[in-house]
Amino acid sequence: MSIIIRDLCKRFDGKTVLDHFSWEVNGPVVLMGPSGCGKTTLLRILMGLETPDIGTVSGVGHIAAVFQEDRLCPQLTAGNNLVLAGHGLTLRQAETELRALGFAESDLALPAGKLSGGQKRRAALLRALLCQDADTLFMDEPFTGMDAELVAQAAAATVRLTGNRPAVLVTHDETAARLLGWPVRKFLES
Repeated sequence: MSIIIRDLCKRFDGKTVLDHFSWEVNGPVVLMGPSGCGKTTLLRILMGLETPDIGTVSGVGHIAAVFQEDRLCPQLTAGNNLVLAGHGLTLRQAETELRALGFAESDLALPAGKLSGGQKRRAALLRALLCQDADTLFMDEPFTGMDAELVAQAAAATVRLTGNRPAVLVTHDETAARLLGWPVRKFLES
């Protein structure tokens, strides 16, 4: 399955953010570019959260997303946040993946509101990656707040759990992009 983007245009308050942008996504890719160039707007259009002024998108399928904000339910544990969105994911599976990304048993017992920023990012990333019925993934700066060792672990988990699904991962981190080993699309200002 491919995501096909044709001739997308989007303006906000007179500023052109996307100018006749076309692209075909056939598997996992990294999208890089300067702040304010439209990467997040593109993701929001692909997710159906924003409407383009003109242009079309097809082939998106069922999505799972990592937003710039963690968007976890603060009263639930990290594992229960993953199960909530996992569509068939078990708590045991969720906690196994959380442990692999550095969660201790005591961390697994905490409500998400009490987790560190890096723990919340890892939980948000795994929530999308482990969504069992998602055939398309969109990830907006998923490694923010992680140190180099955690980025390496999270990148490895991202590659393993994404497989060949169409995925667009936005990052400013060139090291993370190299660790993923996915094709990189440079997204420049319109």
